[in-house]
Amino acid sequence: MPEARAVSIEAYARLHFGVLDLRGSRGRWFGGIGASASAPSLLLSASRADTLTVEGDDANRATAFARQFLDHHHLTCGAAIRVQRGLPSHAGLGSGTQLALSIARALAELYAVDADPRALARAMGRARRSAIGTWTFAGGGLVVEGGRRSRSDDCGPLIARLPFPASWRCVVVVPDGPPGISGADEAEAFAKLPQPSERDVEHVSHLVLMALLPALADGDLEPFGRALTEIQEVTGRWFAPAQGGTFASGPSREFVRHLAELGAVGVGQSSWGPTVYGIVDGADAAARLVERVKTVLGSSGQVFEGPFRSEGARVWKA
Repeated sequence: MPEARAVSIEAYARLHFGVLDLRGSRGRWFGGIGASASAPSLLLSASRADTLTVEGDDANRATAFARQFLDHHHLTCGAAIRVQRGLPSHAGLGSGTQLALSIARALAELYAVDADPRALARAMGRARRSAIGTWTFAGGGLVVEGGRRSRSDDCGPLIARLPFPASWRCVVVVPDGPPGISGADEAEAFAKLPQPSERDVEHVSHLVLMALLPALADGDLEPFGRALTEIQEVTGRWFAPAQGGTFASGPSREFVRHLAELGAVGVGQSSWGPTVYGIVDGADAAARLVERVKTVLGSSGQVFEGPFRSEGARVWKA
């Protein structure tokens, strides 16, 4: 692809709806389902330069990601990067993956490097457990990824992508509270988790294949919401030893309950939290839910609302 002089990227919060398999008995681990919300989002710009300079939100982490990409591709050039807006860190929104892939895509555009999503993830060392953030960066809709193969850190394949009805709205609540587990702590937590039963793993896959996806294809929110909520409850129990319950203790657990009581159809926690979400049909229903949530939340967090993304990250070049 031709080189660009400058490029801007807007990447959107990744919502992780659930993992498919912590047993690996079929030769693949993890897998999962998820989507991108319309907000919050990350915004950065980059232009060609002889040396690497990075400024703005989360500049240290962005610098490390840029150096990693340049080193991976043996590039001796640099770039002037500005992160105008970052995603909340360690909140269950995939901030690290979205920043890493945004940096990688920007540099790939500047220097005519392969921008295939799996290639970007490989260069940045992402998707070693979940590939949801990689595939939501690449495109919109509900994504299902098939997990990584045993003894491989390669990005799990995209096995389904279905669009959401335009009227469905997602309310995302990021309460103040302890950050979600990440990094070395996350790896340690996964290593200590007991294996779920084979019956549980089969049940989650059955719900995805015969309830969640068909309901989405039909645009039927009620059965979609029921299936998603049940998936969250089953897989949440797998992580209970590490997070203190089906949902993370504290505000995450409380707001999952609040969202359901206030009218959301599908509710759950994204990744390790503290972010939680609820789905409703229509802008009016979403506005009412947001107001009710804000009354409960007060100044102790943020609330975002909008349709699910129908496309991946926005990229525009000069």
